Amino acid sequence: MWRPETLDAPPGAPQRRVIPIQALTPAEDEVARQMQICNACRYCEGFCAVFPAMTRRLEFGKADVHFLANLCHNCGACLHACQYAPPHEFAINVPQAMARVRGQTYTDYAWPPALGALYRRNSLVLATALAAGLALFLALAAASHGGLWHTPGAAGFYEVFPHGLMVALFAPVFLFALFALGMGVRSFWKDQSPGAISPPAAGEAAHDALRLKYLDGGHGEGCNNEDDRFTLARRRFHHLTFYGFLLCFAATVTGTLYHYAFGWVAPYGFDTLPKILGTVGGVMLVAGTAGLFHLHRRRHPEHGALEQRPMDLGFIALLFLTGLTGLALMLARGTPALALMLSLHLGAVMAFFLTMPYSKFAHGVFRSAALLKWSIEKRQPSRLALGDD
Repeated sequence: MWRPETLDAPPGAPQRRVIPIQALTPAEDEVARQMQICNACRYCEGFCAVFPAMTRRLEFGKADVHFLANLCHNCGACLHACQYAPPHEFAINVPQAMARVRGQTYTDYAWPPALGALYRRNSLVLATALAAGLALFLALAAASHGGLWHTPGAAGFYEVFPHGLMVALFAPVFLFALFALGMGVRSFWKDQSPGAISPPAAGEAAHDALRLKYLDGGHGEGCNNEDDRFTLARRRFHHLTFYGFLLCFAATVTGTLYHYAFGWVAPYGFDTLPKILGTVGGVMLVAGTAGLFHLHRRRHPEHGALEQRPMDLGFIALLFLTGLTGLALMLARGTPALALMLSLHLGAVMAFFLTMPYSKFAHGVFRSAALLKWSIEKRQPSRLALGDD
């Protein structure tokens, strides 16, 4: 079966093209059902971008459902405001329905497609076991090289693992992770067909993503977590985690620049830019992930998909271990514990990179793409041409 992608175009406009109708999965069909009801009610229109985007549609195909699901920030405000929420017979629970489709998005757009099933297997146990296994392997390698417990010389951790070896181990994994995520979001973007990206649209999307605008509940008081009380804790812990991760990444980039551009070889002093960025970022990352773990464990089960909780907690745990072992490695500098702490830290970092394309990390990439699509779409005339549109 085929259907037109757009309504009849006016004279002089490009010819319309056709795309195949794709059958919806049960999770997608549930989002479409709830959006039809919400489109008639529109009580939650001011809560977030999902509902204004919803009103620009009368039908909800697969691409529309995936777009709206990734535009949703799972703040929970609409669930507590909805007169049709369970136990009403309509059983409207937008956060939970959207969460299930988001998980499906990551699987459907995974690259290579055969690895999409890893999203369903990613868990807290797997993440920590992988980090521990890699750390053990590195610890055994360090022990066979020069001992796991000895006072290092002037070269610091490069005495344990040479610089070239660490680059050879980590660079391919990191580049593959970026490429796999890029290919996935590219396929997602092609299915959305949002139109041309303008500087104002890109700027607004970046602003909304960096501020986590839609974690304020639509009124600035924050999300719901374990009940109907509003809290800004989730937004603040997300900010600590996100910007802590960016600072740690900036420390790595700065250290790389020091090494290759200026010939300044690690270890660097505590007053240098890489060390300052890494220390501040590590503290923020540990604090943010600890807070998110606490909130996640207390979150009301109707606010999300329980089957995705292991993946969420596994991602949080790996970020926490990365930040914590990084800080421990900094404190172990010049002590006999350096080789052991370096093995633990590199094990956590490698586990994070290996699972990054198939973990909850993807939600930031797909959500940013959805925010950009919404910023483009809202600047375009409505295709419905109803009333004042």
